[in-house]
Amino acid sequence: MAILLLAILLTLTITSLAAYRLYTILQPRSKPNKQWSPQRKRGERTHLLIVLGSGGHTAEMLSMLSRATSETTPSHRLNWSDYQFRTWVVGAGDSISAQRAKDFETSLAVKAKTETAGAVISTVPRARKIHQPILTAPLSSLRCMLACCVVLFQHSRTERGFPDLILCNGPATATILIFASLLLRFLDVGGCQREGKMRTVYVESWARVKRLSLSGRLLVWVVDRFLVQWPQLLEEGVCKAAGKGEYLGVLV
Repeated sequence: MAILLLAILLTLTITSLAAYRLYTILQPRSKPNKQWSPQRKRGERTHLLIVLGSGGHTAEMLSMLSRATSETTPSHRLNWSDYQFRTWVVGAGDSISAQRAKDFETSLAVKAKTETAGAVISTVPRARKIHQPILTAPLSSLRCMLACCVVLFQHSRTERGFPDLILCNGPATATILIFASLLLRFLDVGGCQREGKMRTVYVESWARVKRLSLSGRLLVWVVDRFLVQWPQLLEEGVCKAAGKGEYLGVLV
């Protein structure tokens, strides 16, 4: 009986410590409508990671980036030159998204008269393929998560370092990658949490007018900033329960 009580106490203690650790990771960065930028020292080279999904997700992401990099309002502008290192993550077999990322990098380099040397494209297994049986999805998602951890960690000991900012808009691969970054931050692998690395921004799809996507309903609890493109989504139960959500207008 004493051993059983000790085991229960130990389990409760470990669970409580894990919950508190997760709370301390998420809570300080969960407040919406707050001016925010990645923590970095003056002059430090920074790293942006962008997740592309196939088809519509890729089209929306590139449309948002194109608009953000050409925005005239300083507070809405994404200064591409601030991120000397860029990593584009695409699903295996998605050669179209990979090529569009290369074309986007080239077009911006031509405009700014700079080089695209800071950009790399990383491929990870798809979390779930089209028409894939649901029973095999957990295995493929685990394989995708392991690959995402490798992508996030592989440059940690180089000048490139962990990504400072992760930008995504909803494909399944992005959901897996965000949770992979949360795991690394939870364990503070390579000091990523202490150094304020892997901040996350999620943009809900423009096509989601009345209800959040499944990715949105999962990620609203864990990302640093959660942006929607229709104001009524702020009133959805999940957004209100998470105490998170920002409407900045249509971004595509």
